[in-house]
Amino acid sequence: MSDNAFRDAFFALHHGLPRQGPGSDDTTRRLLGLAGPVPPRPRVLDLGCGPGRAALLLAAEAGAEVTALDLHEPFLDELRQAARARGLADRIRTVCADMGAPPFPDGSFDLVWAEGSAYAIGFDTALRSWRRLLAPGGALVLTECEWTCAEPSPAARAFWDEHCPLRTTAANATAAVGAGYHVAGVHRQPESDWQEYYGPLGARAAAVDPETATPATAAALAATRAEIAMRRDHGAEYGYTGYVLRPADPRWRVRPETDADVRAVHAVNAAAFPTEDEADLVDALRRDPSAWLPGLSWVAEAPDGSVAAYALLTRCLVGGEPALALAPCATAPEHQGQGAGSAVIRAALDAARVRGERLVVVLGHPEYYPRFGFGAASRLGIRPGFEVPDEAMMAMVLDGSPEAPQGMIMYPEAFGV
Repeated sequence: MSDNAFRDAFFALHHGLPRQGPGSDDTTRRLLGLAGPVPPRPRVLDLGCGPGRAALLLAAEAGAEVTALDLHEPFLDELRQAARARGLADRIRTVCADMGAPPFPDGSFDLVWAEGSAYAIGFDTALRSWRRLLAPGGALVLTECEWTCAEPSPAARAFWDEHCPLRTTAANATAAVGAGYHVAGVHRQPESDWQEYYGPLGARAAAVDPETATPATAAALAATRAEIAMRRDHGAEYGYTGYVLRPADPRWRVRPETDADVRAVHAVNAAAFPTEDEADLVDALRRDPSAWLPGLSWVAEAPDGSVAAYALLTRCLVGGEPALALAPCATAPEHQGQGAGSAVIRAALDAARVRGERLVVVLGHPEYYPRFGFGAASRLGIRPGFEVPDEAMMAMVLDGSPEAPQGMIMYPEAFGV
């Protein structure tokens, strides 16, 4: 049996199915929301689009002008037919090409989209290859299968090592940051997304008569059934996660603080606030080994190398479980309003993701912090131990997990609350 025969049998098994991988319209909408405000007619490149479920939704609901790329022309035929049926033919252009070498000029798209397809060229290769396609302010949206437990079983690891080796959320975040992105949002896809894929696929496989199946079809059926069985038996160990990534702001060099920065960090906090209380708070937290976490105190440098902005994450507890508190954040007056504060906050949050941290809380302005992904803490079942306006106490789940800690926030002693 040739590789081409197996490939043809595999595609024959998948033709006409609503999806070619785990996903849902709800997940597409969720990722679009995490991408933040987009232009009125965003230019979207959907890479490895398959029959185009995401492309159709983005064209219909975001008003996008979608370029849908796939190497398999029959999938593009399905997409063109669906676009015509929905009155979206003028919004969706199909291109038969290799996602590893998209034939488009740099800066062509506001969103580069890849649900369930980046694995075909590798997550790291996708990060490198697709960044050039983003217009200023653009975002890369992609999903990746990854481990969701600390110790995968030997059976699950052997299966995925053979097909597509998996990593953790922290490892993929590390790769994204290393490739020059910051992580704007993370969404752990629910089990129902797998059912949307495996339900129709399993029914299709069950309908094939094994007596009349060719060797290639029998092999494709066996591979499909093995994959579905792996999900049934080991689904708690792995899952798909969606990422929204934006190129880091090139105007500001961000880095962890060093011992040489301590006085400058104090000065920036003292200058940014009416009193030196926040500056003294940083010093007190630095002396508390139960609160201070090396590598989570970050600075943004001005062009002359001085400290322009600062962000600190320290250990707190939520419902008795480890979490992080973002505070204080400060920008030197002469650098305010130029993006330094946002850049250093994003860098600190990325560093927390790389560490594998799950949850961050912040008490701050409800019109500022949502741009980083924060929302009302109360919606997650999280509350402070003191009176504060509900909208000012915010939280963010860093790894997209639906099972974040809940309960009362216990700040380090230095906060005095």
